[in-house]
Amino acid sequence: MKKVISLLLPFLALLLITGCNQEVAGNGQLDYEQTKKMVVDILKTDDGKKAIQDVMSDEKLRQELIMDQAIVTETIQTTLTSDKGIDFWKKTFQDPKFTETIAKSMQKEQEQVLKNLMNDPEYRGKLIEVLKDPELAKEMSDLLKSNEYREHLKQVVTETIESPLYQTKIQELLLKAAEEKGKEGKEKKAENA
Repeated sequence: MKKVISLLLPFLALLLITGCNQEVAGNGQLDYEQTKKMVVDILKTDDGKKAIQDVMSDEKLRQELIMDQAIVTETIQTTLTSDKGIDFWKKTFQDPKFTETIAKSMQKEQEQVLKNLMNDPEYRGKLIEVLKDPELAKEMSDLLKSNEYREHLKQVVTETIESPLYQTKIQELLLKAAEEKGKEGKEKKAENA
């Protein structure tokens, strides 16, 4: 954006100088509002629009505008870390449809990470070693019988129910059930009438 402004600045300066020169010659005073109106009018003309389009159609300029990493990085960081940005993301992630989309978009990458780990001989060896440990088997047995595990299981069920993918499925099932209930009610009314 800074590049566009720096390219348009000389063009606008030339227009201002020309306009100011004519204004001063005409009545001896420079009127800011009239000059501003003249520049805006010039930019609204077909020639003005064409000049701006020519500047914006320059491929090199567009690449520089789009790919100026420092500006993009700074903008993203500022936006994401601002109070408004944080509030936006909190509200956005409360929407089950949005969170479902995010979860689905990341699902393949998560599956790929797990597959890569399962194909890693070092990871698999450690996992098998841990699972074969007799002390672990005893601990697992004790754990499954404990109240802590039952609380944990409740928490897992709660988290599953609160999962965006699961919430979307529940909403769809509830809407479908409500539609079927409504159809049944209409059919009973029709039979009784």
